[in-house]
Amino acid sequence: MVVNCVAYRTDGTRLRDISIDDISEALKQPDTFVWVGLHEPDSPLLLKLQEEFDLHDLAVEDAQHAHQHTKIETYGDALFIVVQTAQLISGHIAFGETHIFLGKRYLITVRHGASLSYKPARHACEKNPEMLALGPSYGLYAVLDYIVDNLLPIVRDFREELQELEKDIFADTLNRDTVRRLYDMQRDLMTLRLAVAPMQDIINQLVRLHPGFIPDDLRVYFRDIYDHVFRVNESISAMREMLAAAINVNLSLVTFGQNEVMKKLAGWAAMLAAPTLITSWYGMNFTHMPELSQPWAYPTIMGVVACVVGTIYLALKRAKWF
Repeated sequence: MVVNCVAYRTDGTRLRDISIDDISEALKQPDTFVWVGLHEPDSPLLLKLQEEFDLHDLAVEDAQHAHQHTKIETYGDALFIVVQTAQLISGHIAFGETHIFLGKRYLITVRHGASLSYKPARHACEKNPEMLALGPSYGLYAVLDYIVDNLLPIVRDFREELQELEKDIFADTLNRDTVRRLYDMQRDLMTLRLAVAPMQDIINQLVRLHPGFIPDDLRVYFRDIYDHVFRVNESISAMREMLAAAINVNLSLVTFGQNEVMKKLAGWAAMLAAPTLITSWYGMNFTHMPELSQPWAYPTIMGVVACVVGTIYLALKRAKWF
């Protein structure tokens, strides 16, 4: 459950790995702050962290139960942030949550569900001690930037898959698997948009508000995250429109193909109706039917039937029914 627990100096250098029980000792030194990374912690662990950092009860309760909507809350001298995360697993998007506690001397990340480890974000911060010297807020920037950057490949993979499905979309026959996959992609992107859209408001608040937590030197970095979130949101909206258009085109082509089949069947039915009508006359039980006594009557009727059927065929051919 404890992925990382590291103490840093205020100059941005890594001090050492510490245990949860050593957090109090580390914070007694005035020139340190602590970065804790958790993955699906249990209640005792969260209560221990609440005791160490004096976290608010409501924030700890939210972090324990997950399934929270994206939000940012201020609890005394701490910020509590909830963001949605996403991973592409076997062609489908799996969603998770990250709960973040930000104080002046600590940063706590709590991951639930589908979420990549923030180890790369931590290493990036440690390689840039000048920026990490700004405090835990720079770690917050690195984590949020990492979350947003992982969303762009998902949209890109969906776009590439849609291009591959175009061959099936324009096929002459209906492929139910293609339509089902298009619907699944549209549903996943709709859910992803619901997760991404509220992040714009959170990042916007971090750009403009909370001066006690976000130094002015960092606001330009959060503005860069806002641009990334905006681009992801726009890409998702564009992909949803493309998927809706692809579904409509596929269904329209299937309907068009069915109409073509119906036209051909109707044409053959018309061609069969003509000889059926003509020959049915000779099934009537009339005494006086002069054609029956003439030797040329049968060939003549056959010729008339052939001419009528041929005329109908040429007319339908000209109308492009065949």
